[in-house]
Amino acid sequence: MDVARHFEYPCPDCRSTNDLHDPECRFAGVEWHAVEKAYADVLAALSGGVKHEDELPSVAADWGALQQAALEHLRTVQRVDEHDGRLELRSPDEYRELLTTPQYEPVKTVYEYGSVPGCHDNSVFALVAYYEMVGLSWPETREQVIEWLHETGTWERGGFAEDSPEELVDAKRHVYEAGYGWKQAAREAKAVIDRYR
Repeated sequence: MDVARHFEYPCPDCRSTNDLHDPECRFAGVEWHAVEKAYADVLAALSGGVKHEDELPSVAADWGALQQAALEHLRTVQRVDEHDGRLELRSPDEYRELLTTPQYEPVKTVYEYGSVPGCHDNSVFALVAYYEMVGLSWPETREQVIEWLHETGTWERGGFAEDSPEELVDAKRHVYEAGYGWKQAAREAKAVIDRYR
């Protein structure tokens, strides 16, 4: 896993990794060091052990909307675990396992069952976009999706224009680079898979 990628601090709204936020970003104009500090505040507060969410503002001196948004982003990418309102940073091993095994529908069905003819494009799109969202590097994403194609029997089901799984995944690199969302593609793929089963 590309460790450096996991310590990039994207803007929790527009996901920019520099001072150039999207025009509609609610944190437009916030300097990069402030974004980094917001994540550092959250990580420092949780590095001491399990905390209730209500405790976090008292642990970080400057808790505000940016820190709260950073916390929400860390939840979204599953770096923070929550049980009964108590928050905890996941260990590197737990985090790695979660990154490679989607836990939420509709991408969970796509991951577990594999794709079927009629939804291959959406299925591969959804997995590539999901792995980008959770922070895997492109080589890691490529490897995971190629393994998935074989392990689920997706490639063997046929219906691909490409000559190899590698060619298929490489054709979706633009999805990774653009940072597209995975939910719509996964929703459409799951609907086809559910009818197929």
